[in-house]
Amino acid sequence: MSEGQGRKAVFLDRDGVLNRERGEHTWRIQDFEVLPDVPRSLRALQEAGYVLVVITNQSGIGLGLYGHDDVAQVHAYLRDRLAEQGIVLDDVFYCPHHPSKGRCLCRKPGSLLLEKAIARHGIDPARSILVGDRDRDVEAAAAVGVRGSLIRANGPLWDVLRQEKIV
Repeated sequence: MSEGQGRKAVFLDRDGVLNRERGEHTWRIQDFEVLPDVPRSLRALQEAGYVLVVITNQSGIGLGLYGHDDVAQVHAYLRDRLAEQGIVLDDVFYCPHHPSKGRCLCRKPGSLLLEKAIARHGIDPARSILVGDRDRDVEAAAAVGVRGSLIRANGPLWDVLRQEKIV
């Protein structure tokens, strides 16, 4: 890496991008299904030198439906399933707030979680992309100079990465 040039990253929304969007909060392992082409897609990104960071809104915490420990268990499960395929997530950031409880800076379309990831991992926003299934994901990316790409919820990640010419 040359002086002044940060690392390239792919930021990934969770529900609907990495795991099946069920139309309701997903916080139990038995409800968490990694989408079929996710391991292949993430392996290709990892081999291409991308930092892999999950950025997810988990408003069920703010609603009192589940807690931080539940989210930690699901994320540990995700990491374990990916590790079985030789894939390492570099980081996972989540917002626990619900918009009905007031405004926060970390809930997408807010960009605080992206800013933290960029700072922590020395990421160059101009060399990075965020893949999400909602407009708010793309809005958060734009706020920090990261290219955003929309995927259909539960759609094939591989197709989006090929369309964006990053695999």
